[in-house]
Amino acid sequence: MAKKIIQKTKTPMPLLDAHERARSFDEVSMGYTVDQAVLEAQRCIQCKNTPCIAGCPVEIDIPAFIQQVADRNFEGAYRTLRARNVLPAVCGRVCPQEEQCEAKCTIGIKNDPVAIGRLERFVADYASTMGFTDDTPPAPPTGHTVAVVGSGPAGLTVAADLAKMGHGVTVFEALHKPGGVLVYGIPEFRLPKSIVEREIEGLKALGVEVKTNYVIGQTFTVDELFSELGFEAVFIATGAGLPTFPRIPGINLIGVYSANEYLTRSNLMKAYQFPVSDTPTIRGKNVAVIGGGNTAMDGVRTALRLGAENAYLIYRRTRKEMPARVEEIEHAEEEGVKIMMLAAPTAILADDRSRVRAIRCIRMELGEPDASGRRSPVAVKDSEFDVEVDTVVFAIGQGANPLIRNTTPDLPVNKWGNILADDGTGATQKAGVFAGGDIVTGGATVISAMGAGRRAARAIDQYLRNPSVDGFSPTDV
Repeated sequence: MAKKIIQKTKTPMPLLDAHERARSFDEVSMGYTVDQAVLEAQRCIQCKNTPCIAGCPVEIDIPAFIQQVADRNFEGAYRTLRARNVLPAVCGRVCPQEEQCEAKCTIGIKNDPVAIGRLERFVADYASTMGFTDDTPPAPPTGHTVAVVGSGPAGLTVAADLAKMGHGVTVFEALHKPGGVLVYGIPEFRLPKSIVEREIEGLKALGVEVKTNYVIGQTFTVDELFSELGFEAVFIATGAGLPTFPRIPGINLIGVYSANEYLTRSNLMKAYQFPVSDTPTIRGKNVAVIGGGNTAMDGVRTALRLGAENAYLIYRRTRKEMPARVEEIEHAEEEGVKIMMLAAPTAILADDRSRVRAIRCIRMELGEPDASGRRSPVAVKDSEFDVEVDTVVFAIGQGANPLIRNTTPDLPVNKWGNILADDGTGATQKAGVFAGGDIVTGGATVISAMGAGRRAARAIDQYLRNPSVDGFSPTDV
């Protein structure tokens, strides 16, 4: 039998023209055609030890769905994906596969790994086009009820899994649309809202009830979810949406935003359509975004699409240390973003109307590695310089909103305000309360939050069926 010849590089992803997309909120990546998907799937060698599955937080049977794509059994591939992932179209677009499943790919040892994420996206989109549905019936109703607080990736995953197990699930979302960070934090050009809506409709088809405009901690407390609404378990998945700002002069000037506000105004509240929409935003001509992660990339690329003539990304380390996905950095540069490495803000300067007129920065150099393994930035003496801007967006991290912890005093949190929960089960020290995703770990990835939701769903199911079972005592975590 002839040895299989492996294509060394990934099948390229078709993209919108960089000049065209820099002024448009249309999706940048256009997706594989059928033939491109099949060609890429044929690169998989179906190795027996399946390392890619070990790299997937939700444990998708990756070799199986890829082989089905190679065989042009796209409906089968979709069913394989949906068996483990309720958001395949989302994950195929925004998950950092290069650090997870693709990082484990055997082919990737000598060549490009198989483009698992691109294939996942293709299958999900093809299924939508062809009208494939996941018609696996849920288990018979158990009579048990669960409240899920937050409709981001962790909340949607735990809701879907529990519904499939036969439990009654209600998701409470604080904003006017469900989806959490998927709709307020990730721009249309990376993740179209129609994709998220499509996935959530699939969730509703399982019997999950979604209630928007419910701020748990204010509309109802966690305790009231038990005492007044009669839920038997609560899963908290409120994410990490509290903005972080540096302690520098000028932080309160007009034209200074957190990335959360800047992106929420644009993504969810459609500020880019003002005055057709009701939400205004400053359409800066010269915009500086501070940070080096995916949120910073989303912010600076959004600035371009809002009409910025100059969109600067200011980052205190080098490109090597940037936590953003490589492809997002490349897309940003192609679109005209100006990346300023080894610089950090020291002040924001005002005009005579208390509006931003410039940002003052200082040059940095790299010192010894910090706790994360990245080399720590050190300021270079007498190296300050000004950049004329009218808008500054900070994307330097996010914390836990204090609303739930302030109204649930017997729910322990760590020094950063994140809920203390068992990594394997999501169980907290408060009986019947579980938590997962960014509210536990701090800011992380969509797929890691989904993995937490999956683990918690199994634990909640066990708890509901036997609340006194070992491992779920409120003092055990």
